[in-house]
Amino acid sequence: MTDHMPMPKVSRLEVVSTGARRRWTLEEKQRIVTESYGGPRLVSVTARRNGLSTSQLFTWRRLAREGKLSGDGAPALVPVEITPVAAPVSISAPQPTSSASAQRARVGIIEIELGAGCRVRVDRDVDGEALRRVLELLRRQ
Repeated sequence: MTDHMPMPKVSRLEVVSTGARRRWTLEEKQRIVTESYGGPRLVSVTARRNGLSTSQLFTWRRLAREGKLSGDGAPALVPVEITPVAAPVSISAPQPTSSASAQRARVGIIEIELGAGCRVRVDRDVDGEALRRVLELLRRQ
C-alpha cells in the first residue's frame, strides 16, 4: 500500500510564449510556393528553411492551384461620380411636402456602378458592413 501524501502547492508557474504570429506578405507566400515546386521532396526542406510548418505550405500550394493565392482578392478602388439628383419637373401646382423624413429620403442616395450593367443604389444611412458584403458578392459574379 502506498501512502497518500498531499501534493505540494505550486509556488512558481512559468509561462512560455511562442511569440507573435508571423504575417506573410503575398509576395513571400508566392515565392515560397514557387520554391517548393523546385524539385522532389522540397516541401519539407522549403518549409523548414522559411520557418513554417509543412501543413501551412501545403495549404498555400492548394490555394495557389485554386487561384486563391493571388492579389486579385484584394479590394479594388473604383472611380466614383457624385451627381446631384435633379428634381422632377411638374406642370401641375406644387404639392405640399409630406414630411421631413420623405424629403431626406430623396437626398443622399449613393449609386455604385460595378460594370457589366450592374448598378447598386443605397441610402446614405446604409450599414457599411452589409454594403461591403453585398458588393463583395456582386464583384465575384
